[in-house]
Amino acid sequence: MADNQHHPTTNTGVRMSESIDSAYHWEGGELDLDAYLARIGFSGARTPTLANLRELVYGHTTTFPFENLDIMLGRGIELDLKTLQDKMVRQRRGGYCYENIGLFAAALERFGYDVTGLAGQVVMSTELLLRPRTHALLHVRADDDDRAWLCDVGFGGGPPGPIELVADSGEFAIERWRYRLERTRGRLDSELWLLHQFGRDGWVIRHRFTLDPNYRTDYRVGNHFVSTSPRSPFTTRPFVQRFRPEAHHTLDDTTWTIERPDGTGETHELALDELPRVLTEVFDIDLSEADAAVLVTAPWRRR
Repeated sequence: MADNQHHPTTNTGVRMSESIDSAYHWEGGELDLDAYLARIGFSGARTPTLANLRELVYGHTTTFPFENLDIMLGRGIELDLKTLQDKMVRQRRGGYCYENIGLFAAALERFGYDVTGLAGQVVMSTELLLRPRTHALLHVRADDDDRAWLCDVGFGGGPPGPIELVADSGEFAIERWRYRLERTRGRLDSELWLLHQFGRDGWVIRHRFTLDPNYRTDYRVGNHFVSTSPRSPFTTRPFVQRFRPEAHHTLDDTTWTIERPDGTGETHELALDELPRVLTEVFDIDLSEADAAVLVTAPWRRR
Protein backbone atom coordinates (compact mmCIF):
# COMPACT_ATOMS: atom_id res chain seq x y z
CA MET A 1 0.00 0.00 0.00
CA ALA A 2 2.90 2.36 -0.67
CA ASP A 3 2.21 6.05 -1.39
CA ASN A 4 -1.53 5.81 -0.65
CA GLN A 5 -3.52 9.00 -0.18
CA HIS A 6 -5.85 9.22 2.82
CA HIS A 7 -9.44 10.12 1.99
CA PRO A 8 -11.15 12.08 4.81
CA THR A 9 -14.60 11.05 5.97
CA THR A 10 -17.76 12.90 6.85
CA ASN A 11 -19.29 12.71 10.33
CA THR A 12 -21.24 9.67 9.17
CA GLY A 13 -18.06 7.89 8.11
CA VAL A 14 -18.69 8.29 4.37
CA ARG A 15 -15.45 8.75 2.47
CA MET A 16 -15.07 11.93 0.46
CA SER A 17 -13.24 12.29 -2.83
CA GLU A 18 -9.91 14.08 -2.90
CA SER A 19 -11.40 16.40 -5.47
CA ILE A 20 -13.82 17.97 -2.95
CA ASP A 21 -11.25 20.03 -1.08
CA SER A 22 -7.51 19.48 -0.99
CA ALA A 23 -7.35 21.31 2.36
CA TYR A 24 -8.40 18.05 4.03
CA HIS A 25 -5.09 16.52 2.97
CA TRP A 26 -1.43 17.08 3.86
CA GLU A 27 0.16 17.62 0.43
CA GLY A 28 1.68 14.14 0.62
CA GLY A 29 1.84 13.89 -3.16
CA GLU A 30 4.26 16.86 -3.22
CA LEU A 31 6.71 15.29 -0.76
CA ASP A 32 10.13 14.07 -1.88
CA LEU A 33 9.65 10.91 0.13
CA ASP A 34 13.03 9.43 -0.75
CA ALA A 35 14.84 12.50 0.57
CA TYR A 36 12.73 12.67 3.72
CA LEU A 37 13.26 9.00 4.57
CA ALA A 38 16.99 9.29 3.92
CA ARG A 39 17.09 12.28 6.29
CA ILE A 40 15.54 10.29 9.15
CA GLY A 41 17.35 7.04 8.35
CA PHE A 42 14.30 4.93 7.44
CA SER A 43 14.89 2.14 4.91
CA GLY A 44 12.00 -0.26 5.53
CA ALA A 45 8.95 -1.15 3.46
CA ARG A 46 6.68 1.82 2.83
CA THR A 47 3.53 0.34 4.31
CA PRO A 48 1.22 1.85 6.97
CA THR A 49 1.95 -0.62 9.77
CA LEU A 50 2.27 0.05 13.50
CA ALA A 51 5.89 -1.11 13.47
CA ASN A 52 6.70 1.41 10.74
CA LEU A 53 4.83 4.16 12.60
CA ARG A 54 7.02 3.56 15.64
CA GLU A 55 10.15 3.71 13.51
CA LEU A 56 9.02 6.85 11.68
CA VAL A 57 8.21 8.70 14.92
CA TYR A 58 11.56 7.69 16.39
CA GLY A 59 13.43 8.76 13.27
CA HIS A 60 11.69 12.13 13.04
CA THR A 61 11.94 13.12 16.71
CA THR A 62 15.61 12.16 16.98
CA THR A 63 16.58 13.80 13.67
CA PHE A 64 14.91 17.20 13.44
CA PRO A 65 15.75 19.92 15.96
CA PHE A 66 12.99 22.15 17.30
CA GLU A 67 13.90 25.75 16.48
CA ASN A 68 12.51 29.25 15.94
CA LEU A 69 15.68 30.80 14.53
CA ASP A 70 14.09 32.15 11.35
CA ILE A 71 11.84 34.34 13.50
CA MET A 72 14.89 35.63 15.38
CA LEU A 73 16.55 36.40 12.05
CA GLY A 74 13.59 38.45 10.86
CA ARG A 75 12.05 35.89 8.55
CA GLY A 76 8.55 34.47 8.65
CA ILE A 77 7.45 30.85 8.97
CA GLU A 78 5.69 29.36 5.94
CA LEU A 79 3.86 26.02 6.20
CA ASP A 80 3.56 24.97 2.57
CA LEU A 81 5.25 21.65 1.95
CA LYS A 82 7.73 23.02 -0.61
CA THR A 83 9.12 25.42 2.01
CA LEU A 84 9.10 22.81 4.76
CA GLN A 85 11.05 20.19 2.87
CA ASP A 86 13.47 22.74 1.45
CA LYS A 87 14.27 24.02 4.94
CA MET A 88 14.11 20.83 7.01
CA VAL A 89 15.21 18.16 4.53
CA ARG A 90 17.46 19.88 1.99
CA GLN A 91 18.96 22.57 4.24
CA ARG A 92 18.99 20.12 7.18
CA ARG A 93 17.42 22.61 9.55
CA GLY A 94 14.63 22.11 12.10
CA GLY A 95 11.32 23.77 12.87
CA TYR A 96 8.72 24.20 15.54
CA CYS A 97 5.52 22.19 16.01
CA TYR A 98 3.57 23.37 12.97
CA GLU A 99 6.53 22.77 10.68
CA ASN A 100 7.35 19.35 12.09
CA ILE A 101 3.73 18.22 12.01
CA GLY A 102 3.19 19.42 8.44
CA LEU A 103 6.21 17.52 7.17
CA PHE A 104 5.50 14.37 9.19
CA ALA A 105 1.80 14.28 8.26
CA ALA A 106 2.70 14.49 4.57
CA ALA A 107 5.01 11.49 4.96
CA LEU A 108 2.37 9.48 6.84
CA GLU A 109 -0.21 10.33 4.20
CA ARG A 110 2.12 8.99 1.49
CA PHE A 111 2.55 5.76 3.45
CA GLY A 112 -1.23 5.37 3.64
CA TYR A 113 -1.91 6.06 7.32
CA ASP A 114 -5.18 7.59 8.49
CA VAL A 115 -3.96 11.00 9.71
CA THR A 116 -5.94 13.70 11.53
CA GLY A 117 -4.55 16.90 12.99
CA LEU A 118 -5.18 17.88 16.62
CA ALA A 119 -4.49 21.03 18.62
CA GLY A 120 -3.24 21.32 22.19
CA GLN A 121 -2.44 23.83 24.90
CA VAL A 122 1.10 23.67 26.28
CA VAL A 123 1.01 23.75 30.11
CA MET A 124 4.35 22.53 31.54
CA SER A 125 3.12 22.92 35.11
CA THR A 126 1.68 20.88 37.95
CA GLU A 127 -1.44 23.05 37.65
CA LEU A 128 -3.90 22.96 34.77
CA LEU A 129 -3.13 26.47 33.53
CA LEU A 130 -5.13 27.93 30.66
CA ARG A 131 -3.02 28.58 27.57
CA PRO A 132 -3.82 29.33 23.91
CA ARG A 133 -4.31 26.32 21.66
CA THR A 134 -1.08 26.67 19.70
CA HIS A 135 0.44 23.19 19.75
CA ALA A 136 -0.04 20.77 16.84
CA LEU A 137 -0.30 16.98 17.23
CA LEU A 138 -1.53 14.07 15.13
CA HIS A 139 -4.11 11.32 15.62
CA VAL A 140 -2.99 8.32 13.56
CA ARG A 141 -4.31 4.86 12.73
CA ALA A 142 -2.31 2.05 11.13
CA ASP A 143 -3.68 -0.56 8.74
CA ASP A 144 -2.70 -3.56 10.86
CA ASP A 145 -3.90 -2.25 14.25
CA ASP A 146 -7.33 -0.95 15.30
CA ARG A 147 -6.06 1.36 18.05
CA ALA A 148 -5.68 5.15 17.82
CA TRP A 149 -2.22 6.66 18.36
CA LEU A 150 -1.02 10.10 19.38
CA CYS A 151 2.05 11.27 17.45
CA ASP A 152 3.64 14.32 19.08
CA VAL A 153 6.68 14.85 16.87
CA GLY A 154 6.60 18.65 17.06
CA PHE A 155 7.10 19.26 20.78
CA GLY A 156 10.89 19.18 20.68
CA GLY A 157 11.28 16.89 23.67
CA GLY A 158 9.94 13.60 22.38
CA PRO A 159 8.37 11.20 22.99
CA PRO A 160 10.34 9.07 20.50
CA GLY A 161 7.35 6.87 19.77
CA PRO A 162 3.56 7.01 19.31
CA ILE A 163 1.34 6.92 22.40
CA GLU A 164 -1.79 4.78 22.45
CA LEU A 165 -4.85 6.95 23.02
CA VAL A 166 -6.31 5.07 25.95
CA ALA A 167 -7.82 6.66 29.05
CA ASP A 168 -5.82 6.56 32.29
CA SER A 169 -2.97 4.56 30.85
CA GLY A 170 -0.89 4.65 34.02
CA GLU A 171 2.81 5.39 33.88
CA PHE A 172 4.69 4.12 30.84
CA ALA A 173 8.12 4.68 29.34
CA ILE A 174 9.38 5.18 25.78
CA GLU A 175 13.17 4.88 25.57
CA ARG A 176 13.28 5.43 29.38
CA TRP A 177 11.38 8.76 29.17
CA ARG A 178 8.34 8.54 31.45
CA TYR A 179 4.78 9.64 30.66
CA ARG A 180 1.16 9.31 31.74
CA LEU A 181 -1.93 9.94 29.62
CA GLU A 182 -5.15 10.92 31.35
CA ARG A 183 -8.64 11.49 30.00
CA THR A 184 -10.88 13.84 31.94
CA ARG A 185 -13.78 16.24 31.30
CA GLY A 186 -13.61 19.93 30.45
CA ARG A 187 -16.16 22.72 30.22
CA LEU A 188 -19.57 21.76 28.84
CA ASP A 189 -18.64 18.18 29.69
CA SER A 190 -16.21 18.04 26.78
CA GLU A 191 -13.59 15.32 26.53
CA LEU A 192 -10.15 16.55 27.60
CA TRP A 193 -6.85 14.66 27.45
CA LEU A 194 -3.78 15.47 29.57
CA LEU A 195 -0.28 14.24 28.76
CA HIS A 196 1.98 14.18 31.84
CA GLN A 197 5.75 13.80 31.69
CA PHE A 198 8.49 13.25 34.25
CA GLY A 199 11.55 15.49 34.27
CA ARG A 200 13.75 17.74 36.39
CA ASP A 201 10.71 19.25 38.10
CA GLY A 202 9.08 15.88 38.75
CA TRP A 203 5.72 15.15 37.14
CA VAL A 204 4.16 18.04 35.18
CA ILE A 205 1.24 18.39 32.80
CA ARG A 206 2.98 18.74 29.47
CA HIS A 207 -0.07 19.72 27.44
CA ARG A 208 -3.79 19.20 27.19
CA PHE A 209 -5.71 18.52 24.00
CA THR A 210 -9.06 17.41 22.60
CA LEU A 211 -9.89 15.10 19.72
CA ASP A 212 -11.50 17.84 17.64
CA PRO A 213 -10.01 17.58 14.12
CA ASN A 214 -7.69 20.36 12.99
CA TYR A 215 -6.53 20.99 9.44
CA ARG A 216 -3.72 22.83 7.67
CA THR A 217 -5.89 25.94 7.47
CA ASP A 218 -6.31 25.90 11.27
CA TYR A 219 -2.57 25.56 11.72
CA ARG A 220 -1.94 28.58 9.49
CA VAL A 221 -3.98 30.69 11.92
CA GLY A 222 -2.06 29.43 14.96
CA ASN A 223 1.23 29.79 13.10
CA HIS A 224 0.53 33.46 12.40
CA PHE A 225 0.09 34.19 16.12
CA VAL A 226 3.04 32.10 17.24
CA SER A 227 5.45 33.59 14.69
CA THR A 228 4.37 37.26 14.84
CA SER A 229 2.67 38.19 18.12
CA PRO A 230 4.75 39.96 20.78
CA ARG A 231 2.83 37.80 23.27
CA SER A 232 4.22 34.62 21.72
CA PRO A 233 7.20 33.05 23.50
CA PHE A 234 8.76 32.32 20.10
CA THR A 235 9.12 35.97 19.09
CA THR A 236 11.06 37.05 22.19
CA ARG A 237 14.24 34.93 22.13
CA PRO A 238 15.82 31.88 20.48
CA PHE A 239 14.28 28.62 21.63
CA VAL A 240 15.95 25.47 20.29
CA GLN A 241 15.69 21.83 21.33
CA ARG A 242 17.50 18.64 20.38
CA PHE A 243 16.04 15.35 21.54
CA ARG A 244 18.03 12.15 21.87
CA PRO A 245 17.12 8.93 23.72
CA GLU A 246 19.81 9.66 26.31
CA ALA A 247 19.41 13.45 26.69
CA HIS A 248 17.15 16.38 25.87
CA HIS A 249 19.00 19.63 25.09
CA THR A 250 17.29 23.03 25.27
CA LEU A 251 18.66 26.45 24.34
CA ASP A 252 16.50 29.24 25.81
CA ASP A 253 18.05 32.57 24.80
CA THR A 254 21.64 31.90 25.93
CA THR A 255 20.83 29.28 28.60
CA TRP A 256 21.67 25.72 27.56
CA THR A 257 19.95 23.01 29.62
CA ILE A 258 20.55 19.27 29.48
CA GLU A 259 17.92 16.91 30.90
CA ARG A 260 18.11 13.11 31.17
CA PRO A 261 15.37 10.46 31.50
CA ASP A 262 16.01 9.97 35.23
CA GLY A 263 15.29 13.65 35.93
CA THR A 264 18.92 14.72 36.39
CA GLY A 265 20.40 17.53 34.36
CA GLU A 266 22.65 20.54 34.18
CA THR A 267 22.59 24.14 32.97
CA HIS A 268 25.22 26.25 31.19
CA GLU A 269 25.19 29.99 30.47
CA LEU A 270 26.62 30.86 27.05
CA ALA A 271 28.13 33.99 25.63
CA LEU A 272 26.45 35.30 22.49
CA ASP A 273 29.46 34.49 20.34
CA GLU A 274 29.25 30.84 21.43
CA LEU A 275 25.77 30.35 19.96
CA PRO A 276 26.76 29.34 16.38
CA ARG A 277 29.25 26.75 17.64
CA VAL A 278 26.84 25.22 20.18
CA LEU A 279 24.04 25.19 17.61
CA THR A 280 26.27 23.18 15.29
CA GLU A 281 27.90 20.83 17.81
CA VAL A 282 24.90 20.13 20.06
CA PHE A 283 21.75 20.98 18.10
CA ASP A 284 22.89 19.91 14.60
CA ILE A 285 22.02 23.30 13.09
CA ASP A 286 24.56 24.83 10.70
CA LEU A 287 23.69 28.46 10.06
CA SER A 288 25.16 30.34 7.12
CA GLU A 289 27.93 32.78 7.97
CA ALA A 290 25.55 35.67 7.36
CA ASP A 291 22.86 34.25 9.67
CA ALA A 292 25.40 33.42 12.37
CA ALA A 293 26.74 36.97 12.22
CA VAL A 294 23.23 38.36 12.75
CA LEU A 295 22.41 35.91 15.55
CA VAL A 296 25.38 36.90 17.73
CA THR A 297 24.15 40.52 17.72
CA ALA A 298 21.01 39.35 19.60
CA PRO A 299 18.48 41.25 17.45
CA TRP A 300 15.61 39.99 19.65
CA ARG A 301 16.91 42.09 22.54
CA ARG A 302 16.53 45.28 20.53
CA ARG A 303 12.91 44.78 19.55
